[in-house]
Amino acid sequence: MPRPKNFRFTVQAPLPPADTSWAELARRVEGLGYSALTVSDHLDNQYATTPALMAAADATTTLRIGSLTYGNDYRHPVVLAKEAATIDLLSGGRFEFGLGAGWMTTDYDQAGLALDRPGVRIARLAEALDVITGLWADGPCTVDGEHYQVRGLHGFPKPVQSPRPPILIGGGGPKILTLAAQRADIIGLNIALHAGRIDERAGPSATHEATMEKIDWIRAAAGPRFDDLELQVRVHLAAITDDRVGLATAVAPALGLTPEEALVSPHALAGSVDEIVEQCLERREAYGISCIGIGLDAMEAMAPVVDRLAGR
Repeated sequence: MPRPKNFRFTVQAPLPPADTSWAELARRVEGLGYSALTVSDHLDNQYATTPALMAAADATTTLRIGSLTYGNDYRHPVVLAKEAATIDLLSGGRFEFGLGAGWMTTDYDQAGLALDRPGVRIARLAEALDVITGLWADGPCTVDGEHYQVRGLHGFPKPVQSPRPPILIGGGGPKILTLAAQRADIIGLNIALHAGRIDERAGPSATHEATMEKIDWIRAAAGPRFDDLELQVRVHLAAITDDRVGLATAVAPALGLTPEEALVSPHALAGSVDEIVEQCLERREAYGISCIGIGLDAMEAMAPVVDRLAGR
């Protein structure tokens, strides 16, 4: 059995809190011991991903920055490859490149973008990865695909990290997790997002049983490289409380879960600091999850957990 990977914790933020600058937020995330500040890529009320990541890197010295995740349909991969390599270069090699197939229906509807069926979006994502990694590598990149045609283009600049920035792909279904297992370094164990929004329909994919099934898909597709992968989970409910059961009873129905299912879901952390520490340890043992992403609203409350577990 390989040694469990050390814990690291990340904060996802669309905007800074009121009366706080983005630079101040980044420094606070760094100071509390979080590994990375991540930014999503949606077309609603959030900062644009690339400049927000670069600004966070400029404001800090050790904090890693990550896209969680760039929407592949929103920009051409040739453009994104250049942006991502530039972020890695200017941040001194602190960038984690998350790329997704796109999922939130409001992004597509409100921007007038075509939302193709999942299989098409995933195939396009796979081709985009060919383009991006090809442009990061030495020599000219040529991709003659169904979705992208790149002809002898030399990528510039090159990333600092070798052989490239770590790639994160997340998902909740077999097709996307198979691609992630074959191409990514960090795999996000996501809830199912086929509904185009997070609501009670996501619940069945957040259970212990569903998580084990996802890991089985990843293990089968990854083969020998499985032990080198970092498994990540986005925690949608993180709360320090002395009434775990009461909290689960109140919030579980909105997520399509029973209170019992919510209490053991890897997408929720609730209880005292000691209880949450124990939950993290148990889930690393059960699932191999070592990278835990939380929302900005839980950043301060979860800091004692981070202090206890980060790097251990």
